[in-house]
Amino acid sequence: MKAGIIQSNYLPWRGYFDFIDSVDVFVVYDDVQFTRRDWRTRNRLKTPQGLRWLSVPVRYRERSQLVCETEIDYSRDWRREHLNLIRLNLARAPFLREVVALLEPAFDAHHRTISDLNVALLQSICGYLDIRTPMRMSSAFNATAAKSERLIQILSALGATEYLSGPSARAYLDEPMFGAAGIQVAYKDYDYPEYPQLWGPFDGAVSIVDTIANCGPDARLLVKSREALAA
Repeated sequence: MKAGIIQSNYLPWRGYFDFIDSVDVFVVYDDVQFTRRDWRTRNRLKTPQGLRWLSVPVRYRERSQLVCETEIDYSRDWRREHLNLIRLNLARAPFLREVVALLEPAFDAHHRTISDLNVALLQSICGYLDIRTPMRMSSAFNATAAKSERLIQILSALGATEYLSGPSARAYLDEPMFGAAGIQVAYKDYDYPEYPQLWGPFDGAVSIVDTIANCGPDARLLVKSREALAA
């Protein structure tokens, strides 16, 4: 059984959903230290003026707070701001209405933490993309170790025999430790075709919102790495 573990991102790019679709169980790494100005709370939208950040304000109290503890700041109506920015900059996209329909229920739910919001959005978008991978929270496993050993604790509790990781983790994963636990390590490749996109030269490093707004149901095929399709 293959499992993957990644921290939640706010409206992530299509590679994130390809990763979820590439494993048998996906674990949201939510009981790790929250990092400011990171993908946990923001992502990029393509506009006529270039890339623009969509950022969710949060209450940051101390460096030790966890992602699952980080509360959203509703003192300003960022939800309306984000929807207005999406409507304005993707107004010419043929499937804009489908994007808004996917986002509004999660926005209206007034989730307490950024982790809760991100997971709700992930589930909504996975449903649209017909990605049916079960999703778990790392906080449910009460793992007490650190770094690679912590991941192994979670994977062992799941009964995983293979761990899929992002390519950047090659620099710090202790692969022999995984091997000793009977878990094979694999690394995800991200290689995607371009698609019809508004506002100048193609840029794939944007939120899945852009992919769905421009391509609609065809986004299901566009979140598949070309290497994965060839295999």
